[in-house]
Amino acid sequence: MSALERNQEDRSDRQQQNTEQNSEAVLQTEDLTVYYGKFAALRGVFMKIFKNKITAFVGPSGCGKSTLLRCFNRLNDLIDGCRVEGKVIYRNKNLYSKKIDPVEVRRRIGMVFQKPNPFPKSIYENIAYGARINGYKGDLDELVERSLQQAALWDEVKDKLKDNGLSLSGGQQQRLCIARAVALKPDVVLMDEPCSSLDPVSTGKIEDLIHQLKQNYTIIIVTHNMQQAVRVSDLTAFFNAEEGEKGNRFGYLVEYDKTEKIFENPQEEATREYVGGRFG
Repeated sequence: MSALERNQEDRSDRQQQNTEQNSEAVLQTEDLTVYYGKFAALRGVFMKIFKNKITAFVGPSGCGKSTLLRCFNRLNDLIDGCRVEGKVIYRNKNLYSKKIDPVEVRRRIGMVFQKPNPFPKSIYENIAYGARINGYKGDLDELVERSLQQAALWDEVKDKLKDNGLSLSGGQQQRLCIARAVALKPDVVLMDEPCSSLDPVSTGKIEDLIHQLKQNYTIIIVTHNMQQAVRVSDLTAFFNAEEGEKGNRFGYLVEYDKTEKIFENPQEEATREYVGGRFG
């Protein structure tokens, strides 16, 4: 283990003690490193994600935030040349064990992407389709209504469920994608910059929705907007990037703690500089 890795592990141990001592860890990474080809994009991450908390990942571009997010539901499996070392533990099981079915992982750990991506189907079918192909045996009408209500969209679309999902506004489309993600009752919902393409009013609605959803789900959000991290998250992880021996940049976890501590009293100099706007 290199000096950097030892420092990261020691730092992680301290931070885990400071975050949510009495909370249940739903996800945990142990010395997680992600390679694209021969180069490490993210190195030596130790962290825990806690139940029914909103955890924000912040940091400059290229520091591995989205790479880590995709590790949690094995979307990196779909990228040629990507290799994951270390462990991602989900409820006491290593998600990268050969016995684990990635499709089942993605059912339990849902994903909302940066740009709204509704299916080119009706609003109703956007919700019902995934349930149907996963063998859902319950009342689809009830499922659709419940999911849209959870996404704070039901009152706006209940009279036009047969309309194409693409006919909705950008903010409504993103809430439709959130409704689709929660329809199968996942345990964890991942959000990769879900408001980056939305106007301020739509952003506010999504942020309010995120607060409501944490009652039932564990949420991880990647955001470049530090004010958004302050508004929505309970915990914040700050990532940075530096140049490796062969000139390629890699990301690493600098500091992870309660959000107010990260933004008001960070322990690491790099965190202080980032939240103070001196780089990023």
